[in-house]
Amino acid sequence: MENSIVNKTEKNFEDIKHIDENGVEFWYARELMEMLEYSKWGNFRNVINKAKETCKGSGITEKEHFADVGRVLKVGNNAEMEIDDMKLTRYACYLIAQNGDSRKKQVALAQTYFAVQTRKQEITRKEYEQLSEDEKRLYTRQNVKDKNKYLFDTAKLVGVKNYGKFNNYGYRGLYNGETAKDIANRKGISEKEDILDYMSSTELAANLFRITQTDEVLKNKNINNEDDACITHHKVGQAVRQTIKRIGGTMPEDLPTPRKSAKQIEKEKSKGLNFKDRKKLK
Repeated sequence: MENSIVNKTEKNFEDIKHIDENGVEFWYARELMEMLEYSKWGNFRNVINKAKETCKGSGITEKEHFADVGRVLKVGNNAEMEIDDMKLTRYACYLIAQNGDSRKKQVALAQTYFAVQTRKQEITRKEYEQLSEDEKRLYTRQNVKDKNKYLFDTAKLVGVKNYGKFNNYGYRGLYNGETAKDIANRKGISEKEDILDYMSSTELAANLFRITQTDEVLKNKNINNEDDACITHHKVGQAVRQTIKRIGGTMPEDLPTPRKSAKQIEKEKSKGLNFKDRKKLK
């Protein structure tokens, strides 16, 4: 029961997360307000102001975590209304939750959720660069698989039924026309094997960006059929490819294929563990 509540809480807050053009995550304050069960923007602004004071008191630059923005929302009869809003970092969300009314169930859940996730993110940033290439591959591959689940959930909501077709549109955009089968053939692996297991951390990161950006676009555009969802996935893949080209990076199809699969690396790592450690790893 407790795990299901935690999982639902994570999904709720991740569902309203946005990713900007630089791949940086953020939340809109008004969407967070609804999630935390506040009904009036004025009352929620008071909580935000308290969070800002906490931020300044910690010696952290407030503007790095709280950014005022204007947004245009569609209301009845397709009319548009401009509102004041704010872009928040994960740390800002954490501070807001800590300064919120803990008698509200969602606020109490948010306090725990953002505290844990913020700490995880700090550890990840510090430790990631110290990982070996094999460890980076395992870490990023798991991220790709996790985010793919969110993307497929979103795709289902907008009308996608053929997930293989939808997935291939994204690959074709990123890999200059190659499908998953084409990628497998080029890498010299069988169709039964997962191509993600034969990608370097850099190649996996490019796919992670494609996945998160497609999820973001599908959520914010009025897409309600499989064809448009596939076209969107293809366009995002192309956009990521153009970004790699613009910054002088190596195209994903030109990156070397690792000699060992990720599954093989996992097996080798688990051999050195005792039974108790292997159980914990699983």
